[in-house]
Amino acid sequence: MTKPPQKDRRKDRLLRMPEVRQRTGLSVPSVYRREAEGTFPARVHIGLRMVAWYESDIDDFVENPRNYRVDQAA
Repeated sequence: MTKPPQKDRRKDRLLRMPEVRQRTGLSVPSVYRREAEGTFPARVHIGLRMVAWYESDIDDFVENPRNYRVDQAA
């Protein structure tokens, strides 16, 4: 099985939790639970106690939330 090409992140916005929640309709615990299960995009640490998500990853999730898998989205 071949891996999909890496995304170009240079122009990709980083979204903080409030915007992720607004776009996905998920609660904070649901985001973290689904992330641990591999059914939600992985967060990126942007500071000591700050995380964000790439906008393109959130867009991919919103496009097909029921069948989203991290290993297929890369």
